[in-house]
Amino acid sequence: MRNKFIVLVVLVVMLSCKEKEKAAAEKTTPNIVFIMADDHAYQAISAYGHEIGSVAPTPNIDRIAQNGVKFNRAYVTNSICGPSRAVILTGKHSHINGFRQNGERFDGSQPTLPKYLKKMGYSTAIVGKWHLHDWPQGFDYWNILQDQGNYYNPDFIDNGDSIRITGYANDIITEKALSWLKQKKDSAPFLLMVQHKAPHRNWMPALRHANKYDSINLPIPATYFAQHEGQQASKEQQQTIYRDMYEGHDLKLTKALGSTVLANNPWRSDFERMTEEQRNAWNTAYQPKNDAFHNSDVKGQELALWKVQRYLQDYLATVASVDEGVGEILDYLKTSGLDENTIVIYTSDQGFYLGEKGWFDKRFMYEESFRTPLLMQYPGVIEKGSEIDALVQNLDFAQTLLDFAGGSVYGQEMQGASLVPLLTNSMEEEDFRDIIYYHYYDYPAFHMVKKHYGVSTKRYKLMHFYDDIDSWEFYDLEDDPRELDNKIDNEVYQTIIRTMKVKLDSLQAHYQVTEKEFERASREKVEKAYENFKKLRGTPLE
Repeated sequence: MRNKFIVLVVLVVMLSCKEKEKAAAEKTTPNIVFIMADDHAYQAISAYGHEIGSVAPTPNIDRIAQNGVKFNRAYVTNSICGPSRAVILTGKHSHINGFRQNGERFDGSQPTLPKYLKKMGYSTAIVGKWHLHDWPQGFDYWNILQDQGNYYNPDFIDNGDSIRITGYANDIITEKALSWLKQKKDSAPFLLMVQHKAPHRNWMPALRHANKYDSINLPIPATYFAQHEGQQASKEQQQTIYRDMYEGHDLKLTKALGSTVLANNPWRSDFERMTEEQRNAWNTAYQPKNDAFHNSDVKGQELALWKVQRYLQDYLATVASVDEGVGEILDYLKTSGLDENTIVIYTSDQGFYLGEKGWFDKRFMYEESFRTPLLMQYPGVIEKGSEIDALVQNLDFAQTLLDFAGGSVYGQEMQGASLVPLLTNSMEEEDFRDIIYYHYYDYPAFHMVKKHYGVSTKRYKLMHFYDDIDSWEFYDLEDDPRELDNKIDNEVYQTIIRTMKVKLDSLQAHYQVTEKEFERASREKVEKAYENFKKLRGTPLE
């Protein structure tokens, strides 16, 4: 009897998988809404269950997880804004698509996801942050932020025409995305990419959220005062909250009690472009808390803790408007009836530090910046409330969407893998991928994070910092999830480390990584970049 029951269960599971595969095949032309934030840490999405998400919830973003799937181990190939976007568009690593670091120019003539979808009859549009230093190609409609964009009264480039729009960037991006959706009258399936500036530095919340978290004592990571023993690159970075943030630009701190003039603020345009009404409302929100700071006369460790609180308050308040925008788009899809045949994705261009190891920003291969949020819904195909623990990367997005759209014949030159088998339960997670590759190039540059590459399994991670230094790091993520104990010289792990180095060599060969990728920067270039950084940074408060 028991054996018959087991057979019955297996048959039910098999039929369920086949039904999902059939449903996916029948929906050969789903619409696609791809929503990407900039620097949105997975820790700051309440669906991921981290402590900070419980005090700063993201109910609308969470709806995608509730209606679909949450990927628990989604990673990037290169944790920096422009390169991540290039990887998503092309399905190719940075050294193949040619955009390795910010400041380079994306070769828009190469094959991309929107170009392939257009060949398949899709209408394509992108609204928001582009940041690839070339006009978008493959889109019927594009309306993008000028360069990085500004939070208040940003400049948009609408299919080549530049105009400054009064308002708040996240709200404007949502409004333009909805406007395009509502005006779309033809029957062609569509790809809409909605790409927010937020919560990118310098974390300027919408005025309605400027005091949202002021009364909350936000949780500070246990590693905030990490000493980085055995981590040379970590010791030499320049993205420590209590040492490297600009008091005015980043922390919105004024020069003195009673003053509305910001302290060290090298990029003045963020505030100078505000209207008088906006600036007055801003001062009304920030003046009392800035004066309270000046009256408190905090120093030392207490000052360091004040800085991380101010940073988190602004960061999370900035996320709030992104969450609202996601809600507006989800609501429209539902009321219009589009939701039933629309894939909705929410992700970020990479992870971000919220005080872990004392840091803000990204760049490193450590988990907080290496991992990225990834949520996806597709009614009738993706099981509601499901979770996937397989190792996936932004390298996989383009092929996944082409596969769902019935265009798996396209993108054969791409280096990722379709996630459709995982999403339809037709593949076991352990059969998908057992190791992933990472490579960061942007040095010398802001934050002075060394060039490095590495590989990671679910349990082990091997990293090599090169160019300015030659330093290896190895972590057992099961034993040391916070990545504080570099075990590269630990005798217990030498066999595993040798195996990981063999896997690293194999992956570099597989992804066509050549010796050219490891060119050294001159010491003169490094020192000049560091001197410029120190001049811009100014003298921090003590």
